[in-house]
Amino acid sequence: MKIKYLASLAAIALLSTGVFIACATPEASKDNAATTTTATKPDPCAAKKVDPCAAKKVDPCAAKKVDPCAAKKADPCAAKKADPCAAKKADPCAAKSSSGASIGGPLAQKLQGKPVVVDVYASWCPACKNIAPTVSELKKEYDGKVEFVVLDVSDKTTTAAAEATAKELGLSKFLAENKTQTGSLTIVDPATGKILAQHRNNADKMAYTKVLDAALTK
Repeated sequence: MKIKYLASLAAIALLSTGVFIACATPEASKDNAATTTTATKPDPCAAKKVDPCAAKKVDPCAAKKVDPCAAKKADPCAAKKADPCAAKKADPCAAKSSSGASIGGPLAQKLQGKPVVVDVYASWCPACKNIAPTVSELKKEYDGKVEFVVLDVSDKTTTAAAEATAKELGLSKFLAENKTQTGSLTIVDPATGKILAQHRNNADKMAYTKVLDAALTK
């Protein structure tokens, strides 16, 4: 009887242990599953955890870091670097005008009765080339009304011829004083030798027509 009793107790004990294990195991599995689930779930607030002050962390002094001496670093000698010879480099044939002077006396008889335009010319003078179209227009417009005298001083040969012509026409003194004034046109009253107008390197036709028209109406 004792053996049967002990065997029964042993069987009961085994059954009880099995039930306990069976009940305990699901709980452990549940705990493990919960743990796994918790580990794999992303934090819904992760994206929101950006530093709210990140955009504000710009250096507040960045705009102020301009070199305060930048404007002062201009070359202090810039204004002084102008060409000191600029004013002296004027064209030697630059425009020149005068009136009221005299060539020294009346011109030759063959020039009397008409205003006289004396052209001091040289083939190498830029001023002569500049006024050439104006001279051509004046000769056409006042053909038969005005005497045009050309004194060519391009070289020794032409200068010698010009001096001979000037002597013949009463313009020797004028040529001696104006030989270097190439590119000049001088309007002279032949009766008195008075210079009515003189322009150098002036291609403005009106500057001459105004004086010539006035002289022709006298």
